[in-house]
Amino acid sequence: MTYREELKQTLIKHGFRFSKSMGQNFLVDPSVPRAIAEKARAEGAGVLEIGPGVGILTRELARRAGKVTTVELDKRLLPILSETLHGFDNVTVVQGDIMRLSLQQLVSENMPGMARYVVCANLPYNITTPVLTRLYEARLFDTITVMVQREVAQRMAAKAGTEEYGAFSVLTAYYADVKILFDVPPESFMPPPKVTSSVVRLAMRPAPPEGIQDEALFFRVVRAAFGQRRKTLVNALSAAFGSLGKERLREAVVSCGFDERIRGEMLGLNDFAALAAAIGAMAT
Repeated sequence: MTYREELKQTLIKHGFRFSKSMGQNFLVDPSVPRAIAEKARAEGAGVLEIGPGVGILTRELARRAGKVTTVELDKRLLPILSETLHGFDNVTVVQGDIMRLSLQQLVSENMPGMARYVVCANLPYNITTPVLTRLYEARLFDTITVMVQREVAQRMAAKAGTEEYGAFSVLTAYYADVKILFDVPPESFMPPPKVTSSVVRLAMRPAPPEGIQDEALFFRVVRAAFGQRRKTLVNALSAAFGSLGKERLREAVVSCGFDERIRGEMLGLNDFAALAAAIGAMAT
């Protein structure tokens, strides 16, 4: 019996139906979770998993990690997880919403004393960006290894001047070094999604990049720059920093060595850091 057939029988036995609103797509190719777990740098670590589904990735992580805490929103999956994770004494299943639970408590209460903590997850595609943003800002984890839509992976790893580059690219670069590891085709899931997925590993930075003194101002500049992509950087900034006046904003842009007609998508992480510092100096 293949794993796909085994999973079908398990779901039928428990009367489980997939929820579109929860973005449920379960892995049915056992080679994929093995490959993800091998890349997650989970050996001996405390692992936070989000959205375990029926636990196929959870089991691979448990075989490698010191401890695994897996967070599942769907209460209907708890009896299935109790069955599929039977015998894995280093796994704790927490029922709840990862956007509402305290990440610090999840780590400290369920996996105390571990030398390091990592995240590994097949993220529900409908909450990828907010979940990743929350994980970034927590600064609790050495690495984050996730499966996301390939389009999102490309945005995360995009460089300045490319079509995929945007505010989320800068946000990701601010917190981590990004590496796209491999793609996963739709037929590896049940039900198959309409898009190809990619596994991404983020090596988290221990501190903000050098040269960024005011994090809030930095991200305000980034959001403004990408808020009106068709406009020049000076015009886009004017919408968020109108009190400074367009002429002073032009001075800030030029003082960083940029052409006054440049658009925001041409600036990299260090460029935005320099621009934020220039604007900050003018505002004081």
